[in-house]
Amino acid sequence: MFHNRLTHTLEVAQIARRIAERLCVEDEQATVAVGGVDPDVVEAAALVHDLGHPPFGHAVEKELDRLVRAAKVMDGFEGNAQSFRIATKLATRNANFPGLNLTRATLNATLKYPWRRATSGYGQRKWGAYGTERYEFAFARGLHDAGDTGRSVEAELMDWADDIAYAVHDVEDFYRVGLVPLDRLRSDPQEVQRFVQKAIQHLREEVPRYQALTPSDLVDTMVEAFKEAVWSGPTLEPYRGTRRQRAGLRTYTSGRINNYVNAIEIVSDREPGQQVQKTAEAEDQVNILKQLTRIYVIENPALETQQHGQRRIVEVLFGIYLKAVRDGDDTSVIPPSYRDEVEDAKGDEDRVRIVTDMISSRTEEQLQKTHRRLTGLTPGSVMDIVQ
Repeated sequence: MFHNRLTHTLEVAQIARRIAERLCVEDEQATVAVGGVDPDVVEAAALVHDLGHPPFGHAVEKELDRLVRAAKVMDGFEGNAQSFRIATKLATRNANFPGLNLTRATLNATLKYPWRRATSGYGQRKWGAYGTERYEFAFARGLHDAGDTGRSVEAELMDWADDIAYAVHDVEDFYRVGLVPLDRLRSDPQEVQRFVQKAIQHLREEVPRYQALTPSDLVDTMVEAFKEAVWSGPTLEPYRGTRRQRAGLRTYTSGRINNYVNAIEIVSDREPGQQVQKTAEAEDQVNILKQLTRIYVIENPALETQQHGQRRIVEVLFGIYLKAVRDGDDTSVIPPSYRDEVEDAKGDEDRVRIVTDMISSRTEEQLQKTHRRLTGLTPGSVMDIVQ
């Protein structure tokens, strides 16, 4: 079985709780000194963290951001901010209040990027809340000083759990389907050189402390990250699904996860927002594993045509829905579950945001079906109710 968005979320929640429980037992004094760490809060934040991830992944996330800004709503679209919007406003649990009615601590723990969108720098690329949720954001950050952009300890733990699950399980999946060539990275110097050149470029751009990273540093980190990855005899081989490979791969991934779960501690005498510390070795290895997915999968030229089609579906649906909510003359295209929200919208920002809700909340199959119906490619049946 390959991992999907649901299994990823469940794994992040499991890892996050495991980290929190370990710290509460093994480092009780430090956790008490920073105000306590609640495993329930960390686990709940992990379950929420990816709710706003749109269909088709990051390519569509960027496309939605472009479309929202083109519609004059300048805080755009971001998956983490969408998760916060779902948790505080869109999810339906009780008719008497919006969202999931989560505690302040849990909402704060969901904020990997506890700031609104900036006009430049990293804060322009990643942020945690839209203007439509400014009051909910202020509530979640109520125990922090004004202007404080540091994450809570529980948010840090959730984020590290997310990195672990993403890095380890994506490499596992994409090695199995032949996209990540772990075997060649263990035996082919030319393949290592190609990967290292691209990975260094990305890491230097994204992580300040990697500015002085050298190719030999990266190779050393790779050797450490892959040293347990030998389960086909004396060297790694392309994945064929043998019993030895399946067992060895599971042993390797569980070992990596265990190492990274134990590579984190709380340093209570630091400033708030800087009290969670990971070992440099573990952080470097996780970053290398994440680069494998980025370089061999996300940047794979074979995906460009597919992603072009996915962006086109979103662009067309966004235009149809935006015209409907702004003009109000063809509301039949709006799914019934969103018509109350459109009627209650207080301004154009709300209307644009509802359009992104309608698109980002669908599955990939639902988006494709809706696109075919609204463009006349496949009219469908009256029995096919679009929610």
